[in-house]
Amino acid sequence: MLKLHIKDETSRLRAVILGTAESCGPTPSLDEAYDPKSAQHIAAGTYPLEKDMLQEMEAVAAVLKKYDVEVFRPKVIKDYNQIFSRDIGFVIDNKFIKANILPDREREIEAIQYIIDQVPSTHVFRLPEDAHVEGGDVMPYNDYLFVGTYTGSDYSQFITARTNKEAVDYLAQLFPKKKVVSFELRKSNTDPKENALHLDCCFQPVGNGKAIIHKNGFLIEEEYDWLVNLFGKENVFEITKEEMYQMNSNVFSIAPDVVISEKNFTRLNTWLRSQDITVEEVPYGEIAKQEGLLRCSTLPLIRD
Repeated sequence: MLKLHIKDETSRLRAVILGTAESCGPTPSLDEAYDPKSAQHIAAGTYPLEKDMLQEMEAVAAVLKKYDVEVFRPKVIKDYNQIFSRDIGFVIDNKFIKANILPDREREIEAIQYIIDQVPSTHVFRLPEDAHVEGGDVMPYNDYLFVGTYTGSDYSQFITARTNKEAVDYLAQLFPKKKVVSFELRKSNTDPKENALHLDCCFQPVGNGKAIIHKNGFLIEEEYDWLVNLFGKENVFEITKEEMYQMNSNVFSIAPDVVISEKNFTRLNTWLRSQDITVEEVPYGEIAKQEGLLRCSTLPLIRD
């Protein structure tokens, strides 16, 4: 049995589900794109190739192995994108929550069911039909639960609007002792530089009490200010619009003092090192073309 335990984003990682790029299928057509960045690369003929994405993911697997993290992988489904395991589920405390995601992606959950089966069934939850959530929008932070959302009346018109108010309410009921704080995110179906697909595309805690943030990812300035005040301005690393586009906030912590980051994130990686954080650099620029990076590809199960 797996004894799930996740209280935050940075405690020492012991077990994780890492997605797979194996047999991820041909380049999608434009009308199959789930986000504006993928669409941009499909149109430009620069959409990533399976062989490159496989190499990138194996580089991450090697780092996790180096730190003695138990790594689970999804069962491979032929010609199917299974890279972003964070979208399909998440762990808070000792509970596994299956995300209510785009119907086209239901098979992704089936591919990790063998792992979920190792969790007591009383600790596995599925959101109600009308509650939409993806793991990239959900961040436990000790007593807090941060949730990215979009509650505009035009929600249904945004393929990029992934987590709704019903999901926020459900999580608040499921975790009555946590302070659930939701943040309205900026959405665009067409411009990836004006689109925060998930909360982790514009914000993420790192180290001890530090955070990476992009102001324009938040629709409501007061909500952004609240976060900055919580961490303290001196503990926050502000990323630019271009850095958000390159997914700089989507790194992944193995421990408070160890972060896996993309090798080209020069400014961020320099800052992380200045905070006494070891940066394990990996190539991830191809996978990033699908508007997801290291946090998106990982689903932590156990942290100390």
